[in-house]
Amino acid sequence: MKRRVAFLVLVVLVSCALRVPSARAGIARATRPITEKDLFRFVWIADPQMSPDGSRVAFVRVTVNSKRDGYDTAIWTVATSGQEAPQPLTHGPRDSAPRWSPDGATLLFLRSGEKEGKPQPAQIYLLSMAGGEPRALTSLPKGAEGPSWSPDGKTIAFLSRTNAQDLAKAEKKGKGEEERESDVRVITRAVYRLNGAGYFDFTRPAHIWTVALPASTEDQPKPRQITFGDFSEGEPVWSPDGALLYFTSNRVLEPYYQPPSAALYSVPSGGGEMVKVAAMDGAVGSFAPSPDGKTIAFRGEINHRPLRSYEQQHLFVTTAAPGGTARNLAPGLDTDVGAGLAGDQHAPRAGHLAPPAWSADGSAVLALVQEKGTVNLRRFEAADGRVEPVTRGNQEVITFTATPDRKKIAVLVSTPVSIGDLFLVQDDGSLARLTDINHDLFAELDLTPPEEVWYKSFDGTMIETWVQKPPDFDPAKKYPLILDIHGGPHAAYGYGFDHEFQWMAAKGYVVLYPNPRGSSTYGEKFGNIIQYRYPGDDYKDLMAGVDELIRRGYADPQRLGVTGGSGGGILTNWTITQTTRFAAAVAQRSIADWSAFWGDADFTLFTPTWFKGAPWEDPADFAARSPITHIAKVKTPLMLIEGEADLRCPPASGGEMMFRALKYLKVPTAMIRFPGESHELSRSGQPWHRVERLEHILNWFDIYLQGKQMHLYDLVPPQETAQAGER
Repeated sequence: MKRRVAFLVLVVLVSCALRVPSARAGIARATRPITEKDLFRFVWIADPQMSPDGSRVAFVRVTVNSKRDGYDTAIWTVATSGQEAPQPLTHGPRDSAPRWSPDGATLLFLRSGEKEGKPQPAQIYLLSMAGGEPRALTSLPKGAEGPSWSPDGKTIAFLSRTNAQDLAKAEKKGKGEEERESDVRVITRAVYRLNGAGYFDFTRPAHIWTVALPASTEDQPKPRQITFGDFSEGEPVWSPDGALLYFTSNRVLEPYYQPPSAALYSVPSGGGEMVKVAAMDGAVGSFAPSPDGKTIAFRGEINHRPLRSYEQQHLFVTTAAPGGTARNLAPGLDTDVGAGLAGDQHAPRAGHLAPPAWSADGSAVLALVQEKGTVNLRRFEAADGRVEPVTRGNQEVITFTATPDRKKIAVLVSTPVSIGDLFLVQDDGSLARLTDINHDLFAELDLTPPEEVWYKSFDGTMIETWVQKPPDFDPAKKYPLILDIHGGPHAAYGYGFDHEFQWMAAKGYVVLYPNPRGSSTYGEKFGNIIQYRYPGDDYKDLMAGVDELIRRGYADPQRLGVTGGSGGGILTNWTITQTTRFAAAVAQRSIADWSAFWGDADFTLFTPTWFKGAPWEDPADFAARSPITHIAKVKTPLMLIEGEADLRCPPASGGEMMFRALKYLKVPTAMIRFPGESHELSRSGQPWHRVERLEHILNWFDIYLQGKQMHLYDLVPPQETAQAGER
């Protein structure tokens, strides 16, 4: 499961102040409901970058490839005048990370080629805005990532995992000499693999390199390694005078024995000794030097004592001189500084969260802030920490970009009826549209915004939820209801686009998606209520939400379904061990046994955040909070959705355990396994798999909530199904 950050600012958001349409303004009533296969036509915008003169925004355009088993990425651009349609700069299919040179004459980007049908490590390419084809700048064996232009535009800093052995091997290969590499892994660290990335190679930490721009197209400059050692460095950021490269790093061999910790360092851009610039009892995140180079702003989280399972990120400033003390710019702001609502429609490739950005005069810092299911851009005054809105509204600002003087700011905005488009922020905070990237598809669709509902839980706590209704919703009719639970558990649903909710509603369901206690965006106290009690009272919040929709007459109490993934998966498993009110359930990438999960997840629970110790130190607590302990109470038909490459919530400690137990108990169950898919199946899995996942979920609910006849999950499938499988 994934820890997410969250934010709460005590202001009322006024959506009418925006020029972002809550429905497709200017478009006639859509002619059909959304379908699961519309995913194949979705287009996403990622990593927008404003040109230095503010005339254009370059961005990554992400599409489903023609075979529908992956995604293509290409670099596009759009004028900030709003008078032109977006235009392609490259044709991909694996281009990302556009970055303008300081003079705007050249755009660098990363391109991953292909060899023998396999993608190769990404390399830096340069594209002249005067015309011509892109040309490769690097050819390192392990590629390049995180590129950044020097202030004078003559050098590019980047990260690479290439080591001396890789260079020697490449040289031998060039001479026709190749050596066999062992594929045996020697594991000595508790965290040795990562969901989606696979096994770590600790012999190849990510180090900072630089490469000078060639004097001519015939020259091939040689990259130079700047940092060395056993630890990885984060993406490099240049000091305004170009003398230093700043980066973050956690320089502890086994960091899982202590709370999160990362410090800010610098190294001379020409190479030399690295220096610790800023550190605190916590983790330093993304950062930005002030225009005069004297101060650095960064996102960071403080480790409280005793430790908590949920720590908000705040905005700090510190002097650029080593040894400075970090100052929380707005200590009274009970919110998280950053972005990222839960959902299934952030760009599945090439996403990049913008760091904080200073105003041109260094008097303020711009940063994204989450609050009550929204994300908006805020301005933090450096002198007194006063916080003012830059954008407002019921929306998710996914990221932002601006000119160096901050006179032009563009934001990437998602709403419940829009996947994500670029807008220019006007002086009054309103938004002027730059793209309508899914116009042709969305003009066909009947999409409706959800209803926001606040309800009182069992102990009087107010809970925010959203209700996605069918497009032709009839208030006089009771509908089958699907309770959809987010993961995290410290994450939040909100005002972003979610294909799953829109499609379920289009298929005749009312979808309830709440933010129970433990969710982010409602303050640190609300988020930490569930520490050492998860699952627990958050389950009661969810049941109170179901009761509220029944009370309002929306939901048929005899046709209730529940689903969720990751943290929502364990809560789904937990729910059916606590009540029989649900006619069907679908647990996705879930947990059944906390003790087993403690040993096989891709991260550790060594610090006392969710549990106070190891399973053998408090076996009763681990057992009490594990759904498998209460499995004999389950009567609800359960489907399990599992990614076979999921290292975050491995199937063995989740779905497989629930499936085998329910088979023993003869409770209707089915397990759907997706080859090669990680914990990110619903968000960035293969497009066909994402579609099939949705179909299986709705099949299960259609059978048990709608009474539809379907034999796909019979012990002996129909003959035509078996024959189709053989073909």
